[in-house]
Amino acid sequence: MLWNSVGSLTYLACQWLVTVLVVRLSSGGYDAAGFLALAMSVVGLFGTLANYKMGTYQISDVNRENDLSEYLGFRIVMLAASFVLCMVYAYATCSWYALPTVALFYCFKAVGLVIDVLHGTDQQHRRLDYAGVSFILQGVSTLAAFSAVFYLTQNLDLAIVAMGVAAFSVLVFWDVPRTSRFEPVRIRFAGDKMLFFLKTSFPATLAALAAGSLFVVPKQMLSYLSGDAALGVYSSVAALALVVQMGANYLYGPLLDVFPALYFGGKRAKFLKLFARTALGIVGVAAVCSVALALAGAWLLEFLFGESILPYVYLLQPILAATLATAFLWFFGDLLIALRDFRGNLIGNLVAFASVAAFSYPFVRIWDMNGVSFAGMAACALGAGVLLLFIARKLRKFPAGSEEGR
Repeated sequence: MLWNSVGSLTYLACQWLVTVLVVRLSSGGYDAAGFLALAMSVVGLFGTLANYKMGTYQISDVNRENDLSEYLGFRIVMLAASFVLCMVYAYATCSWYALPTVALFYCFKAVGLVIDVLHGTDQQHRRLDYAGVSFILQGVSTLAAFSAVFYLTQNLDLAIVAMGVAAFSVLVFWDVPRTSRFEPVRIRFAGDKMLFFLKTSFPATLAALAAGSLFVVPKQMLSYLSGDAALGVYSSVAALALVVQMGANYLYGPLLDVFPALYFGGKRAKFLKLFARTALGIVGVAAVCSVALALAGAWLLEFLFGESILPYVYLLQPILAATLATAFLWFFGDLLIALRDFRGNLIGNLVAFASVAAFSYPFVRIWDMNGVSFAGMAACALGAGVLLLFIARKLRKFPAGSEEGR
């Protein structure tokens, strides 16, 4: 967990620094920053489709129903299909001169999505230290490559190419040799497996898209009712609370192969104990962050955004509560995928999405910026409640196991 957390946080911090340095190092104003933000936004949408929620499925494949070569083959097919859709979307919605930047940034992110498949095999063999070091190497090398090339050339596209080369080097020289210790790193395009993956993870992908859109609806409502400035303020304050979501994900993510092993092994008592400890851990992370932000939130916001943000410190705690509810929605949803209940995962996330669609207008109308948090919190709580009911139903049908395992 520590390796995974440190590595992931390092990578995220380096990616954030790229968005800062593109402004600091630019001699031509904010044009490069705008192109990079556009590329990140467009690629992020289709990156979710390319991922196809296969990471959780692979990690929880405790019976080894599919091998690494089949997961890699499916990921590459989805990357190719998503690239076509991404470029069609970019052609329809972006300026023509932004298309090369979008295409190159997609290729950079594609390398990371291939590495993620290797990390799934690393986790199956309980070697997340390999993944943690990989994230550190990716973060530091891509940041250094981007900074050097952009500083020397002032060419955003060349800088993104440099990031891609750095990430590909980590794939070839670090990840492939380590993962090869467990399974041969080959690519296999099996038609029957492709259809199986498409069918099996389709509900989980829809659920992921629904969950990823939960706060988009109330934010758009805030922009519509109160203007873009209000949305900018809310989004700036909300950036501090992302640590809760990251902390929760890093807490339960490394356990997504342990939960199904206990469940399908019939070890009910150990499963329930781990479930309770994980839930308490998520609450604990939120509690620590709540106290820390109560003590230092105003100072951090002023340091990052200036004195003009101080009148909006009151937004922090509701945002934190909404983030906690989101973390449980993600945890319960991923757990259902690990237990192979795709229908329950989809229903719970659709309930959350339908709820936020219904709550957004009245909540934002009444509570303005806090209405975004309240709408998201209520929707996530309802969705998480439905997901918990499906988890309880799975537990009532717990597979038989040995008395010792129980």
